[in-house]
Amino acid sequence: MLTVHSSLSHSLLSLLSLSRLYNPLNQKPHARKQTHETPKEKPIMEERPETELISIPATPRASTPEILTPSGQRSPRAMAREAALGTAKSWTPTSFISPRFLSPIGTPMKRALVNMKGYLEEVGHLTKLNPQDAWLPITESRNGNAHYAAFHNLNAGVGFQALLLPVAFSFLGWSWGIIALTIAYFWQLYTLRILVQLHEAVPGKRYNRYVELAQAAFGERLGVWLALFPTVYLSAGTATALILVGGETMKLFFQIVCGPHCSSNPLTSVEWYLVFTSLCIVLSQLPNLNSIAGLSLVGAVTAITYSTMVWVLSVSQQRPPTLSYEPISMPTSTASVFTVLNALGIVAFAFRGHNLVLEIQATMPSTFKKPAHVPMWRGAKVAYVFIAMCVFPVAIGGYWAYGNLMPSGGILNALFGFHSRDIPRGLLAVTFLLVVFNCLSSFQIYSMPVFDSFEAGYTGRTNRPCPIWVRSGFRVFYGFISLFIGVALPFLSSLAGLLGGLTLPVTFAYPCFMWALIKKPVKYSFDWYLSWVLGWLGIAFSLAFSIGGIWSMVNSGLKLKFFKPPS
Repeated sequence: MLTVHSSLSHSLLSLLSLSRLYNPLNQKPHARKQTHETPKEKPIMEERPETELISIPATPRASTPEILTPSGQRSPRAMAREAALGTAKSWTPTSFISPRFLSPIGTPMKRALVNMKGYLEEVGHLTKLNPQDAWLPITESRNGNAHYAAFHNLNAGVGFQALLLPVAFSFLGWSWGIIALTIAYFWQLYTLRILVQLHEAVPGKRYNRYVELAQAAFGERLGVWLALFPTVYLSAGTATALILVGGETMKLFFQIVCGPHCSSNPLTSVEWYLVFTSLCIVLSQLPNLNSIAGLSLVGAVTAITYSTMVWVLSVSQQRPPTLSYEPISMPTSTASVFTVLNALGIVAFAFRGHNLVLEIQATMPSTFKKPAHVPMWRGAKVAYVFIAMCVFPVAIGGYWAYGNLMPSGGILNALFGFHSRDIPRGLLAVTFLLVVFNCLSSFQIYSMPVFDSFEAGYTGRTNRPCPIWVRSGFRVFYGFISLFIGVALPFLSSLAGLLGGLTLPVTFAYPCFMWALIKKPVKYSFDWYLSWVLGWLGIAFSLAFSIGGIWSMVNSGLKLKFFKPPS
């Protein structure tokens, strides 16, 4: 015992420094062994100095609990008693930051870690961000909200395609027309929900563009092959069709305002296309997707207004005397089948905007506590309630007013053709002007993915953001290229059934496949069956509607007159 007490005295003199006393790593391993080798018959009081040297409490003894410390660990007194009785287990420090006998409340490093964890949870710093996204139009501004989501979705979801729904009803009839429209609406609402959820399906990754999500689900090459063409058409092709529709509507507006006795020389269709394109190019100088939220609001309000005015004005007028609600009959059963398929393609084409869902959601901030899918889905639900209030009355009211006499151009042409003399010119002029405003607004949101692709190529090559003059040059170039395509292919707006079939997978099929491949629901579960069945049905309908659209073009004798727009 004299030898043991002599060694303990030397150890006490060498541990007078406070930092050495508080650091458990400075304890000698053999000192712990001596504690365990103490015979049981020795008094506890004789070993108290040794145990005090092994673990000095961080707080005064009077404030240290008998059993537990504030951190939930064993009290030094209990540990000393167990050591004296020979029942204590060997203890090795597990952390340099928070030793077990220290309270984390009083540890500065522990407080710093807690604060950093809270910061990361608040701002979502762990999300992997691409530095290039800060330079691109879709993702350079991330201050969107549920209101912006509602504006963008409503502006993208309602357009001139909805005006063609009575044409589909003239081939389908009342029952099948309403059934097809209802199924299509809820089907695309389900796939919209899927896309919103898949935006952040992988922790730490945001899929900001439709093609990116397709690559994550189908693979790098296959994803590009499957999604690139339909999304490019739904962006660039829709913009070209908007130039044709907007230019023709401006021409009709001028004819209504000017009247039959106008002495001025009217502009040709190509000149009206040029006027409309120039207005689109001026508005396209807004830098990013969030900056056009005001335009999307204008587009949403005008879409709701002119859709309501069109069907209300049609229903309020006397119906044509030769009207019939029997579906248009075809000479053969084969012709009837293809006609029905083309009509279903028109119904599918009426629901658009899914190629922009991820891009709209990319403009919103996202954190662990407040993910972006919450405000996005809240805004999308409001938007699609208004979309239903537009498309269903237009389809049903238009078919009730004109029946199978509906012209192929849609309800707007029917209103002008049947009631141009019955309705006050002011109301007609306002209706056509609202259509023009909606086309101008829709052009901006549908063109934004193309602007984003142009600038992504530039920034990827130069590793710096686009200067203002380069960005403006891209948008002027794109506007006039769209005008050139519209003049070269003036029949583009008449291919609704064919284009509806070709682009149908983006809305109805691909989201179901991507959900099954990324989320991987339990095999043979309801979710698994629903995803795969809807996905393959969408592909089958796409092929069938495309064939029906081609047959309808051939049967109706549509002449593909290149570079010959209407005068």
